Amino acid sequence: MFEALGDWIGVFHFLRPLWLLAILPIGLIWWLLRRRKTKADDPAKGLAPHLAKALTVGAYSSQRITPRDSAAIILLLLAIGAAGPTWTRYPNPLLAQTAPLIVALKVTPSMTNTDVTPTRQTRATFKILDLIARRAGAKTALLAYSGSAHRVTPLTEDPNIIRTYLEGLTPEIMPNAGDRADLALGLAQVELTKSETPGAILVVLDDFNPANVAAFSEAAADRPPVIFFVIGPQASELPQLSGIPNSSIVDLTPDDSDLTQIERRVVSAYRDALLADTSQTWDDRGWLLAWPAALLLLLWFRRGWVVQWVLAFALILPAARPAHAEGWVDWFFTADQQAQRAYNNKDFAEAAELFQDTDWRAYAQFKSGKYEEASETYSFVETADAAIGEGLSHLRNRKYRDGVRAFEKALERDPDSAMAKHNLAVAKAIVVYVENTQSQSATGDVGPGADNTVFDNESGKGQQVQISADDQDSLSTGLTTEDWMRAVDTNVGDFLSTRFRLEQAQGDE
Repeated sequence: MFEALGDWIGVFHFLRPLWLLAILPIGLIWWLLRRRKTKADDPAKGLAPHLAKALTVGAYSSQRITPRDSAAIILLLLAIGAAGPTWTRYPNPLLAQTAPLIVALKVTPSMTNTDVTPTRQTRATFKILDLIARRAGAKTALLAYSGSAHRVTPLTEDPNIIRTYLEGLTPEIMPNAGDRADLALGLAQVELTKSETPGAILVVLDDFNPANVAAFSEAAADRPPVIFFVIGPQASELPQLSGIPNSSIVDLTPDDSDLTQIERRVVSAYRDALLADTSQTWDDRGWLLAWPAALLLLLWFRRGWVVQWVLAFALILPAARPAHAEGWVDWFFTADQQAQRAYNNKDFAEAAELFQDTDWRAYAQFKSGKYEEASETYSFVETADAAIGEGLSHLRNRKYRDGVRAFEKALERDPDSAMAKHNLAVAKAIVVYVENTQSQSATGDVGPGADNTVFDNESGKGQQVQISADDQDSLSTGLTTEDWMRAVDTNVGDFLSTRFRLEQAQGDE
């Protein structure tokens, strides 16, 4: 919490700072009115001070909040809100809104120690699975390292895939003994480059080789943040970890507080990367000050308060921001905030109508199936991400050549965009397939041509094979269903062991 507060203070600023000049006249008017009121309250001449105080109506008014005080506070809040305080940026709607996490698990004989029940590695497995469950919808990759580092699973949102391979990890399947966390760090950085969303690296370990400190310390500011999750001994017993920059340490706990700490650090890493992304606009938080101003406004209904102060609000109402939607909600929420609520409720059509931010409006149109409108909206934004969104909208609308042109436009704006390169290749492949299909249909090579070509998950089809009569006889006799299942079900540990050794052999060449 305090780390997040420090980050916010460091980037806090005002989008429209000239509005802060309104504080000077507000304070001056309040001081003049208060001074005039003080002179009017002077005791009458010829009366003893204690009698004059007792006989004066409202003698104790100075001990209460007066209408002028409330009006001044309300005007100050509105002036600060109009200045546009901000400390966060809008996330990119084309990217995932949760940070990817690379989990590097140490798989060595020391992880089989039973000082943590049932074993260190088993407890680490439970913690990793619980962490993935808490991060539902977020992408996670799994690495294993000892004397070498290997990718177990790529970035995925499916926890079942990670669970299957995680349970097959044992020290016996690792090709080399040792503690090469530095190799795991390099592999984790490579995996994170495959995601355009900034993420973090979680190293689950019970000990740390001091020889790896240099690799973790070099260019620490340029790499993703590293979280060391210590299983077994306390972090105080691993002093070599404390000196590594851009890293944090989390100790194993019997409850879920350790997972909460890890989640906070991952979110903090995502937030820091978002703040550093200058291509995204700042989120105006001035509306938050409308709530305390509204609560103070309720005090105006107290008996004895001066109604003429309403004139001050009447003067500032014409300068208020015009409403973009109908109803009382406009008094408290901007159109983009109302649209975000509709988007969170998966009412994408309503969100598309309300969003004033062009990127978010186009993305809401895309999510609601209005691909023609989405592509048109994206075309007005001159960024690479917008061109990618335009291309994806064209593909969904089956305008494949327009999609190719949009992705080419994205590469012109950002030649290094991996997402644009990938989608351009896919779009070109679709165009070639459609043209070949149409040409074959026109020449009669594949029988009567269809009126239209419809793609129905061609990539998800299984491979067609021919089965001979002898094969059918062998399939129908001798083996039960359970026998076939046992034959197909390969041991995960053996599979990983073979794969790791092949990778090691290729690396040694």
